[in-house]
Amino acid sequence: MGRVLVLYDSRTGNTKKMAELVAEGAKRVEGTEVRLLHVDEASKEDVLWCHGLAVGTPTNMGIVSWKIKRFFDDTIGDLWGQIDGKIGCAFSSSGGWGGGNEVACLSVLYMLINYGFLVFGLTDYTGKKFTLHYGAVVAGEPRSQEEKEACLRLGERLAQYVAVLYEGRRELIDHIRNFGGKFPW
Repeated sequence: MGRVLVLYDSRTGNTKKMAELVAEGAKRVEGTEVRLLHVDEASKEDVLWCHGLAVGTPTNMGIVSWKIKRFFDDTIGDLWGQIDGKIGCAFSSSGGWGGGNEVACLSVLYMLINYGFLVFGLTDYTGKKFTLHYGAVVAGEPRSQEEKEACLRLGERLAQYVAVLYEGRRELIDHIRNFGGKFPW
């Protein structure tokens, strides 16, 4: 059984709403166990438990929140070399478009890479001109169908990759071969 941890920080509740959608998306993949935890509740045991980790942060001065940074620095710092090969992705909410949420996602991905995580973005479009190359991003809370679907798709893809890598369920990534470079819209 694949295990996915959706870890998030949220000051206004917007990133929490995204996290709930990411967790819901991960549950779309049958046999996936999902934990949804605020960064204040999470421990290094949760990171050791999971195969895949989705990290959500509010965009704070164009980068991650201090609580997310502290979690990587202090809470799991001694796991260096022990969590190599897990799969990771990012999502972020900002106060407005152009607020730095893609940079915040990249900051999360950089931290994950430093711990040896295999990270990904998606080539998927969830609407016209709406992609999640670096992770799911929204301004404010996820309201539109495209924004909600981006969060759901991120969680689902994380769970698919976990199932492929840890359970050998290659049929779950047939979408890559069948996409053919065509945009779904």
